[in-house]
Amino acid sequence: MHAAALIVAAGRGTRAGGMIPKQYQLLDGKTVLEHALTALGGHPNVSQIVVVLHPEDRDRFKNMVTCPSHLPVTIVVGGASRDASVRAGLEAIIAPCDAVLIHDAARPLLPQAVIDRVLNALQTAPGAAPALGVTDALWTGAQGHVSGAVDRTGLFRAQTPQGFRLDDIRAAHAAHPGGAMDDVEVARAHGLDVTIVEGDERNFKITHPGDLARAESLLTVDKGMTMDIRTGNGFDVHKFGPGSAVTLCGVVVPHDHGLVGHSDADVGMHAVTDAIYGALALGDIGQHFPPSDPQWKGAASEIFLRHAMTEATARGFALSNADCTLICEHPKIGPHAAAMRAAMAAIMGVDLDRISVKATTSERLGFTGREEGIAALASVTLVKA
Repeated sequence: MHAAALIVAAGRGTRAGGMIPKQYQLLDGKTVLEHALTALGGHPNVSQIVVVLHPEDRDRFKNMVTCPSHLPVTIVVGGASRDASVRAGLEAIIAPCDAVLIHDAARPLLPQAVIDRVLNALQTAPGAAPALGVTDALWTGAQGHVSGAVDRTGLFRAQTPQGFRLDDIRAAHAAHPGGAMDDVEVARAHGLDVTIVEGDERNFKITHPGDLARAESLLTVDKGMTMDIRTGNGFDVHKFGPGSAVTLCGVVVPHDHGLVGHSDADVGMHAVTDAIYGALALGDIGQHFPPSDPQWKGAASEIFLRHAMTEATARGFALSNADCTLICEHPKIGPHAAAMRAAMAAIMGVDLDRISVKATTSERLGFTGREEGIAALASVTLVKA
């Protein structure tokens, strides 16, 4: 079934607060209206979109809203009432659409499953609309006091998009005198049967100032659920040899020995590099820079670290943090830790507070305790939203 999406965005939305209509207020970096456009434009059965605007909002729409690039989007100026706006939008729909989904711009978190349910119902019914059954007790009230109770049996909270066969809803609107609360009321007044399909609590309407915060919170949770978070660890060891300094995490530290290795033997930087490769499932330094290759003899280890970061960036990952622990009796790391953090942060292109360099001893146990060399352990976390 080919369907057009008709988004009603001509209201003023004053109850939501703010300096501009609620459909143009920002929600997670995009306007509320853009979220609705994205939801409907992303459905495979929607082949065109009509947006009904208030006459004062043409420039605002042009400057603030990005439309789906793969679908034709028609802009229509609305009327003095919701009925008139919908009628104007219906007139702008062109073939081959045989159905229309009429949606409130102020419902930005429309799930694809709700669209599916409406369209599936339209296979056998002239109209279908999502709704949620009323579960709370209902009262009547007067002057701040409860005056009675209302039976909630058979009561529903209406949502959009409300779907109809295009010719049927056009005829229904043409015959209606106006003043309807929604398009289901128009359809029923014309004798059309409307099937109720299951709505969704996420598909609520932005009405009051707190609703924007609620929607923002839901989108934040969504991001957390869809993030690709990778953790890797690295471990490296280099023995002491002749020399008067060691290079650790990019900093030259005076010592009565050097470190032996094919490259500059920066044990800390090697561990961090291997942790990044590990998080990406790309092996280790030896696979990318084989020690059998003479071109890497004496190479600065920042070459390896930059390469690992480039691989992460190319795959859409950003470094959340890196933590490196150097294990040795001597030299003492504490006086140089700040410089090491700064050097690593500069090489990796991240803020200083994302890099940790610390040290410990092995309590005179093992090869590090005998001061035969230095070991390093590193962990990194990479995040792709």
